[in-house]
Amino acid sequence: MAEPDLGGAPVPSDYDLDPGRFAANMRATDAYSMSSDVHPMVAERLASMGVERVLDLGGGTGRLTWLLADRGIWTPVLDNAQHVRQAPPPQVLGEAEQLPFAGASFDAVAALYLLYHLERPVRVLREIRRVLRPGGTFVASTAGRTNDPELASVLPDWGHPTPFDAEEAAQIVGEVFHVTQVISWDQPYVELPDRSAAALYLRGRGLSEREARDRAGELPTPMTVTKRGALIWARARTRG
Repeated sequence: MAEPDLGGAPVPSDYDLDPGRFAANMRATDAYSMSSDVHPMVAERLASMGVERVLDLGGGTGRLTWLLADRGIWTPVLDNAQHVRQAPPPQVLGEAEQLPFAGASFDAVAALYLLYHLERPVRVLREIRRVLRPGGTFVASTAGRTNDPELASVLPDWGHPTPFDAEEAAQIVGEVFHVTQVISWDQPYVELPDRSAAALYLRGRGLSEREARDRAGELPTPMTVTKRGALIWARARTRG
């Protein structure tokens, strides 16, 4: 089956080149989010399924892995950035396109906020299918193309498509898996009380420290920021 080419540019994987951006994103998320991200929801649902082996693909410092480990679920985390060393063991520094695991090794695979970094997500989806047992669970999350609409005037790449936007994510996952549920959101999610908070948030969105400070001054703080995205649940087909 041909891979869909939606023409979007991958979100840069700059985690090793610019670790300050990743740190700023984590700090801003923890400090200014008005509700929890998808990770607790995904962990609770996977645990309720009775899974025993889960791969946290592109899991960074292991936010999902920590939650699953607390539930007694064996969850290696694989990432291609050095911050994976901060995740609980087993940690694997590697590439999603070539997973160092045998076929049918996992009951579930999670790829949360990963696939928009990849030029050809379907290639990775096929590799995920290889390491999933028949009927196993796959879950992915991603942002919408018009995420953070209140920041459109200060984010240079706002509105540009990626290879795995929420608008087309279910269709892309459906190329390889049977999609069982799509949970979408479009609601105020982040509250930035002042310019300092806005600068930290913009730094986490990819601006340099100077750009983030300058552009934060253009924003009408305090302000809320709308998050748009989707969580896709799917099953590995038992045939084909």
